[in-house]
Amino acid sequence: MDVIGILGGTFDPVHHGHLRLALEMRAVARLDEVRFVPVGTPAHRAPPVAEKRLRARLLRAAVAGIDGFTVDERELERCGPSYTVDTLDELRHERPDVAWCLIIGMDQFLLFDQWHRWRAILGAAHLCVAQRPGTRTQLPAGLETVLSEARIDDAKTLRALSHGCIFIGQLPVLDISSTRIRALLAADQDPRFLLPDPVLELIKLERLYEYDE
Repeated sequence: MDVIGILGGTFDPVHHGHLRLALEMRAVARLDEVRFVPVGTPAHRAPPVAEKRLRARLLRAAVAGIDGFTVDERELERCGPSYTVDTLDELRHERPDVAWCLIIGMDQFLLFDQWHRWRAILGAAHLCVAQRPGTRTQLPAGLETVLSEARIDDAKTLRALSHGCIFIGQLPVLDISSTRIRALLAADQDPRFLLPDPVLELIKLERLYEYDE
């Protein structure tokens, strides 16, 4: 079956760290495609600075022309808080022939048992967790148990099963943050090389992030 990665986030704005994570995970986990899913209304954090349609435009500009990268805007249409499990349930209903893989960082995985209906996420998808090479992480006891039961080391298994596996990829994660980019723009400093040029051009055209939040 096809294996498709899902990378969610506010993308406020999207930057090279997001894109490189998707590219690296696509290679190591042998994903056929990566879908970027911009969140509409975050459930557990402050609202994004940029309006959702502008964030989607920035994201589309970032992935334009990149084979295997697409943007899925379904969460922007949803009323109320955006929950990952709802998106995965929808995707699995639409394409039951696909093994969906949620891409997250190790920092997110450390808090995974605090996510809304987190066990149901593993009932709908695999997890592909990005970890910096050479780092060691102490997991909470509950997650340690889950990882010991669900971890796989061969990415081929993601294609053989429809859900429930946890694959940890050793990836060089770029230390770039949207917060820093917004701060540079608010201070009238140059954020070039932290994000794609077409994204920066749109930010300047729309005069986004000119004032610190």
